[in-house]
Amino acid sequence: MALSREELIQAVSSQMPAKRWKHTQGVMESAVILAEKYGADPVKADIAAILHDVAKYWPVAEMEAVIRDNGLNAELLSHDKQLWHSEVGAFVAERDYGVSDSEIINAIRWHTSGRVGMSLLDKVVCLADYIEPGRDFPGVEHIREQAQRSLEEGLIAGFDSTISLLLSQRRVIYPLTVLSRNDLIAQLHN
Repeated sequence: MALSREELIQAVSSQMPAKRWKHTQGVMESAVILAEKYGADPVKADIAAILHDVAKYWPVAEMEAVIRDNGLNAELLSHDKQLWHSEVGAFVAERDYGVSDSEIINAIRWHTSGRVGMSLLDKVVCLADYIEPGRDFPGVEHIREQAQRSLEEGLIAGFDSTISLLLSQRRVIYPLTVLSRNDLIAQLHN
């Protein structure tokens, strides 16, 4: 059985430091605003935002076990551990919190990497994670400005920022993020 919004908030907030819960609250606020602006379901956006980082502070070994033991995307295991929590979070949203809406599950799953063919809700939650009011990193204002123009422009700016950072640190870039960015650019040109 699905938990109420209040039960979800209690369950999720108890699993993370206060600073991360403040971030989650910012994502909730931003997701609802973006959903209302661009025509996504604000209730679904809110629920996905509440749950988007539910597994963020799980031990790495536990996340790895959930991915391996449940036939999830094992390719993630050869990439940055920062990507794992979204796959695990989508799984536990369904298993532990009774979320059965595939749009919400997918928005949680793809909020870090994006995907080719992102749904409206995927775009809203991913972009909200980039631009929530507590975010303070070089380029965030540009992403916020682009988000006012379109979800796609905002996400392209966000992915560009992530890719640039990873390039500057000589770190591996998850291929799906590049494919997601390219797909968004193609959407704007069609």
